[in-house]
Amino acid sequence: MDYSAKYKNKLIAIEQAVELLKSDTDVIVAQCASEPQGCMSKFHLVKDKVRDVKVFSVLTLKPYDFYMKPEMKGHFELCSWFHAPGSRQAIKEGAGTVTYVPNMLHRAATDRLKVRKPHMFIGTCTPPDKKGFVSLSLGITYEKDIIEAAEIVVLEVNDKLPRTFGDTHVHIDDVDYFVEYSQEPPTLPSPEPDEIALRIGANIAKLVDDESTIQLGIGEIPNAAALSLKDKKDLGVHTEMFVDSMMELYEMGVITNKKKAFHKDKFICTFAMGSQKMYSWLHNNPSVEFLRGKYVNDPCILKQNSKMVSINTCIMVDFTGQVASESIGINQYSGTGGQTDTAVGAIEGFDGLGKSIIACRSTARDGKISTIVPVLPEGTAVTLHRSHTDYIVTEHGSVRLTGLTIKERTRALISIAQPEFCAELTEKAEKMGYI
Repeated sequence: MDYSAKYKNKLIAIEQAVELLKSDTDVIVAQCASEPQGCMSKFHLVKDKVRDVKVFSVLTLKPYDFYMKPEMKGHFELCSWFHAPGSRQAIKEGAGTVTYVPNMLHRAATDRLKVRKPHMFIGTCTPPDKKGFVSLSLGITYEKDIIEAAEIVVLEVNDKLPRTFGDTHVHIDDVDYFVEYSQEPPTLPSPEPDEIALRIGANIAKLVDDESTIQLGIGEIPNAAALSLKDKKDLGVHTEMFVDSMMELYEMGVITNKKKAFHKDKFICTFAMGSQKMYSWLHNNPSVEFLRGKYVNDPCILKQNSKMVSINTCIMVDFTGQVASESIGINQYSGTGGQTDTAVGAIEGFDGLGKSIIACRSTARDGKISTIVPVLPEGTAVTLHRSHTDYIVTEHGSVRLTGLTIKERTRALISIAQPEFCAELTEKAEKMGYI
């Protein structure tokens, strides 16, 4: 069957797609590199026709007019599962158009479906193939679940997106409308680690055994950890986010996925963001499978991996092991993301060899404050419950908190704090009765 005619019948202009927005409804858009930037850049044009439109997103990449301008208040609200610079800026400026949605990544979308059915889903995809299938390309964390639930599905066709494998394919019969918007997919450069990050990365690498299955995020410290894994053998990957360092370690022969107990020979991920080189590498690459976030990040799935190692970062950790990775006081900086999912999945590994590693610099604000603190600032969100905290790593070493008493944890954490703060931290711990 020739699906080209059916595709053309569903093809509309971006302006027409935006006109489908309705007042008092939920609109869920694809995340990160899958963000439908053509449509989202036009939302504000229908401001006077709609009120109370909630736009759900993760890591919104651009400061779009629909939530950055104060006059959009009452018309649009960005409901963010994970803040990015634009949403943080809007909150700082008092636009009144951004709110945060507490969540764990593997349940973010399905939890919202318990509240109400979304009116629209807008995502991105490759052009359809001869059999009428498009690929959702760089992410299906929640996209496929919402496509199956939304009243109206709009996909923004981008001929520059890579075609990927796994659960990414959608038939044009399951899409209501297509729009076309050609652009290079958004990239995220890998930051060059400084000396402190490299020291943290080296300390992380000491905890990763050969043949481990790893989850690794993006950022200066995870990138430094990747650089320190170059001498490891037969690593595997089961991660929410596929990043450049994974491609690079695969090409070096460090990552082979051959010793995995689960999904052997395959990278397992739920979304990808990185360089154009990485996107080209992912195109038609059967070694990488994109699967839904509710599966990939489910701790019950993660624990089936052998020697599962989850590597994440945080803002601060208190004496008892409470990990804060997303807010300082009531100021939401990012989000929970998959940190809790992957940490819990790792420490509950079926073989008893799993590890959760939380890394951070020992100081913040140019060395003026310690990230090892007696108590978290009032209102700070606890991302990882202290009962789930395993390894904490700074540039001064690593400690394992699993099974330790509060007094033992306090002493251990002070031992990897910045030396200039150790006396002060010890004094406060004594006053609290923690040592």
